[in-house]
Amino acid sequence: MIREILKLGNPQLYEISEEVTEDDLYFLPEWVKDLHDTLMDYREKHGAGRAVAAPQIGIKKRLLYMFTDKPYVFVNPVMYFSDNEKYTLLDDCMSFPGLLVKVERYKHADIFYLDENYNPQKMQLEGDLSELLQHEYDHLDGILATMRAVDNKSFYFEQMKRDF
Repeated sequence: MIREILKLGNPQLYEISEEVTEDDLYFLPEWVKDLHDTLMDYREKHGAGRAVAAPQIGIKKRLLYMFTDKPYVFVNPVMYFSDNEKYTLLDDCMSFPGLLVKVERYKHADIFYLDENYNPQKMQLEGDLSELLQHEYDHLDGILATMRAVDNKSFYFEQMKRDF
């Protein structure tokens, strides 16, 4: 089911999500379907979107969904950074379409998680996938890209995008 994506300023976006428990496994397939449907709907309407966090659609659980070459489900992810190498980029978000925020992200990350079958997994990330999952992971802790802006002049409307 396509769910409403909560928008910037909604207090629910700033809450810390709870872990998915074994008692929640009954609901997991429905949550994943809703995340998928919502992401695909956003892609169709906006021509963008590779991942979504459960809190963005009102599910206060530590659950991420990514669809790149195939679907990926991240249950109770934990992210680690193997080095301190960072880069600066313009970040966007489905919770504030059209607004870009200049942020710093780690170039490399490791993410440990349970898949949709509750099996432990690990993925090594670099570049845009590292940035993408850092962005989504932040949603689980109530952190938006606007809160990671490099300074108070780091906000751009998409149509005014410029090199920096």
